[in-house]
Amino acid sequence: MLEWRYIAKGVRVVPEPVATPFIWTGAYAGAFALVTVLDLLGALDRTGLALAALSVLAALLGLRGRYVAAPGTALLCWMLLNFFAVHPIGEISWAGHRDPEWMGCLLAAALIGTTAGRVLHARAAYRRISPYDGTG
Repeated sequence: MLEWRYIAKGVRVVPEPVATPFIWTGAYAGAFALVTVLDLLGALDRTGLALAALSVLAALLGLRGRYVAAPGTALLCWMLLNFFAVHPIGEISWAGHRDPEWMGCLLAAALIGTTAGRVLHARAAYRRISPYDGTG
């Protein structure tokens, strides 16, 4: 016996990841704006707050990005954090005890955001092809 089922109520678009240069542009502009706002608020004395804010930015950018964009996003966020927030403005340096941890934190945030984005997109793709049984 054949049973006819609707494939879907309508066409649901599965979002494509944003191109890597656009993610990096967003990381640069967003990190610059975020560090500027934190500086105006006087919150750059606590670099942990700036690191947390930049980690959230990296994760949000990762939601729409590709895995290839994650290392560049982390690097751009770290450079702006190091360039404007830690040392006197205009001086970039490497502190062996601190900077690898910051880079790891930013890279982990970008990868977690990208993984969450891929899972959400996979769920959207699955729902797009799952059968519709008329119950909801």
